[in-house]
Parts: sequence; C-alpha cells; structure tokens
Amino acid sequence: MTPSTTKVAELAELVAKGGVAVLSGAGLSTESGIPDYRGPTGRSRRAEPMTYQKFVGSAQARQRYWARSHVGWRHIGSARPNAGHRAVAALERRGLLAGIVTQNVDGLHQAAGAREVIELHGGLDRVVCLSCRERTPRAELERRLNEANPGWDAGGTINPDGDAVLTDEQIAGFKVVDCDGCGGVLKPDVVFFGENVPKPRVEQCFAVVERARALLVLGSSLAIRSGLRFVTRAAELGIPIAIVNQGPTGGDGAAALTLDAPLGATLTDLTARLGAQ
Repeated sequence: MTPSTTKVAELAELVAKGGVAVLSGAGLSTESGIPDYRGPTGRSRRAEPMTYQKFVGSAQARQRYWARSHVGWRHIGSARPNAGHRAVAALERRGLLAGIVTQNVDGLHQAAGAREVIELHGGLDRVVCLSCRERTPRAELERRLNEANPGWDAGGTINPDGDAVLTDEQIAGFKVVDCDGCGGVLKPDVVFFGENVPKPRVEQCFAVVERARALLVLGSSLAIRSGLRFVTRAAELGIPIAIVNQGPTGGDGAAALTLDAPLGATLTDLTARLGAQ
C-alpha cells in the first residue's frame, strides 16, 4: 500500500469507532468551485477583507460590499456540494459523527444532506437587519437588488468570502437597499473581520468537540484562532485529532494523523471503507 492508502486505512479505523466531531474549512469547498485563500488554489491571491467597522461606518463601504457580493452570490449561490460534502453527510447518516462545525458560509454541508451543522461564521444565504434584527432569505434581497439596479451588470474574479473583484466604475452606479421592514442597514448573516462570533455559538462548538471521541479537521489551514482553538481544546482533553488538508496546517503538531491529499477522493475512499455510502 502507498503511504496515503495506509493513512486512509488508519483514518477509517479511527472514524469507525464513532463519536467524531468534524471541523471543516474552505478547502472542503474548493472542489465545488469556491476558491480559498490559503490552500494550493489560493496562495497567489491577496484581498483586503471588509471589516465590520468599515461596513457599519460608511455608506460607500456598504455600496462597495453589496455590489461585489451581488455579483459573487451568483457563483456561491449556484455552487453544488462535492464528493467531500457528500461523504461527510454519509458519515453522519451512518451515525459516526458527534457533530459538524464548519468555518464555511456556503451552506454546502446542508445541501449535501448533513443535518447537525453549526455554522461558526454564519451563512451567506441569510441577511440580517442591524436595527430590528429580522433575518430574511438572501434570495429576497437579490430580487430587491435586481429591481433597484435594472440593467446593471458586472463581472469579476470571485473571492472566497463570496464577493467579486470590481472596479470603482462598476461599483459607482450600484444602488443599495435597506430593510424592507424598518429601513435599517442590511448585512449578510456572517461574521465579518473585526466582529466576534456570538459567545453561545462558540460554546456550542466547544461542546461538540468536548463530547467527541475524535476530532476530524477537513480542509482548514488552522491559520487563525477561530478554528485552531477547537484543535487546541481537543489536544488538552487528550482527544485524538486527524487532519485532512492540502498543505500544512497550524494544528499538525497536535495531530495523531495528517493526510496531505485531495478532500473529495480521500473522503470518498474513507466512506467506501466504512460502507457509509
């Protein structure tokens, strides 16, 4: 057997015992056509993310964000689950998972059929009003933006956060809409840079990890504390950690098993070994 085949066999032995918490990152969605920043497909990209402070403090910043996001959503909203997402859902159906924590905002775990998913950073398929806090489907906002911007059309490179790179000229003519109920500022229901993940959600994620028999990290570089803290907690509790990612991660030193391999093929192989199709 090749080293990778041997490692998949070791991973199957770990997962077969059940009680596995999954922590997924952007690398799991690249095979669905959604780019990442830090993996092999994202190493050459550099982008300045929208911060919460900029978004709430500037109408111009909100115009720039929503114009770019309006274009990006066409791509993100039409993305479909890949073999990796389907494999995770199959493991859940088999009763082998303690829960799924995802750093992704694309909703592809749920689209693949997974049920117990905690979206650590929220979801792009929802919009929240910062005044009345009402949440509405993204599809409704897209309808209103299309009505407010007849004839406006733009295209650009898609970023991992679900927006697109546009020129100042493309953005200048774009009209933003506010909450249909109270007139407040609308924001995607995701956690921006400079914004904290709600404490109850973080506690819920820790609870999934702490009750798990093993932690399986999928497609996350663990380069920031947001995801790495769960690996750190598992290590503190002596919970075995397995990582499948293309490229090194910030948690490799704590892992009992690491696989530098494509997610879709590896997880398909895993589910086949476990009979979890």
